[in-house]
Amino acid sequence: MQARTLALVGATGGAGTTRTAVELAALGARDGRDVAVVDAAFTTQGLSEYVSGRIGTDLTALLTDETDASLSAATYPIDVGGGAGGDRGDESGSGDGSAPEDATGLPGRADAVPARAPFERVARAETAEAGRKLERRIDEAATAYDAVVVDTAPVGSNAAVAAVAAADRVEAVTPATAHGRDALQRLRGRVADVGGSVDGTVAVARAGENDAERDGGGADSRLPAVDPGVGDAPAAASGTGAYVEALAGTYERAFDAALGIEFEESGLVDRIRS
Repeated sequence: MQARTLALVGATGGAGTTRTAVELAALGARDGRDVAVVDAAFTTQGLSEYVSGRIGTDLTALLTDETDASLSAATYPIDVGGGAGGDRGDESGSGDGSAPEDATGLPGRADAVPARAPFERVARAETAEAGRKLERRIDEAATAYDAVVVDTAPVGSNAAVAAVAAADRVEAVTPATAHGRDALQRLRGRVADVGGSVDGTVAVARAGENDAERDGGGADSRLPAVDPGVGDAPAAASGTGAYVEALAGTYERAFDAALGIEFEESGLVDRIRS
């Protein structure tokens, strides 16, 4: 069955899960698809950094105080033009799920449903009841988008459990190191404990890793190192290098979908670097 919802679960903190989720959404939009990234990592709230402009209603509000509102009330266009970490004091964040076609310059939509909330509301959004509501919100997103990527923290919260339960497919995101490989084994156990399974793995390389640290062997996808800065994402909106090409393979495998994006054949130097 073709997957429509994908839970990207970090095997460790800082594995690159949020960046990978945003890049996959931009890549899908570049191919003319409508893709949403739903935040299930309430503690870090990293997805909010990829939205320019003010964030009003966020996902945690829909799970606690505004349960009757539609998902579009907490939906914002992902900034595909860089500068996502800019001034949040303007009013450019729509929050109504209706990003104009020229807001991104891409044929499809790349939207975020971020968490940006004070600790008190985050705590209420992490209850078991809120987790069940999150599952329903993910299902709601699947009816409005061609694909949904759920940015999920390492399984240890009700939100993460809800993401794993609701998604058609679960993929682990690990550092491309021996430490990442070890963390993956622990994550598999956690996911199994809540009745799920890890269907695939994405190993993310980091700049500056030495040969002794590098691993990533056995992963279904391996993403080359890129500048981790928010302002440099998403590269997939227009890039054609080895990183974006690897992302395309990840998207096609995870969603069982063929993308119509063409890449120039990598030269010898690029293949060595990747």
